[in-house]
Amino acid sequence: MTHFSFDMVGFDLDGTLLDTSGDLAAAVNHALVSVDRPPLTVEQVKPMIGGGARHMLKQGLTATGGYDEAMLDTLHAKLLAYYEANICVLTKPYPGAIEALDALATKGVTLGIVTNKIERFARIVLGELGLTDRFACILGGDTLAESKPSPMPIREMVKMCGGGRAAFVGDSIFDIQAAQAAGLPAIACSFGFLMQPVAELGAEAVIDGFPELIPTLERLGA
Repeated sequence: MTHFSFDMVGFDLDGTLLDTSGDLAAAVNHALVSVDRPPLTVEQVKPMIGGGARHMLKQGLTATGGYDEAMLDTLHAKLLAYYEANICVLTKPYPGAIEALDALATKGVTLGIVTNKIERFARIVLGELGLTDRFACILGGDTLAESKPSPMPIREMVKMCGGGRAAFVGDSIFDIQAAQAAGLPAIACSFGFLMQPVAELGAEAVIDGFPELIPTLERLGA
């Protein structure tokens, strides 16, 4: 087997490996309509995803009339309860994602997840899709004292995956900043839940689909 340049590759979850936008938008709208706010479209919700559920809800409330902390606390709990009960209705891997994971595993690459999603929810959705066993670690936004854009969870992923040369794949500024602060090359997904144009993320590389992932890693590792 030809030696591959990276010992491990880490992935964000929402907007990177999985298109969770339909289920997340439904959870946001469940919270919004409970206080007589207008529902948002999936396309409106996508740029709000990436910083965790509370961050997403804050933006949803701001877009529909504002909020106070008491309202945010109440609706956050309502959103989480709904999402947990409806976590994998529309969610699915992006095209080519499973094939890319298979190809990396064949090359002996250890795989990890670092998401700002609550760890319990990340494990539930990965379990529903039969993907849990593919990953040596699954770190959520509440797993450690800090979440992305802090480099702490990226460094922990490298440690849990056995050390060595690593790269990280994500779709948000949180992903890119966390990876780079931890000293890893970052690959941005142009198809994800972008908060800004992908060119502005400052990633070492951009992919437009998962068939590009391994050639991009090979180029970065050369």
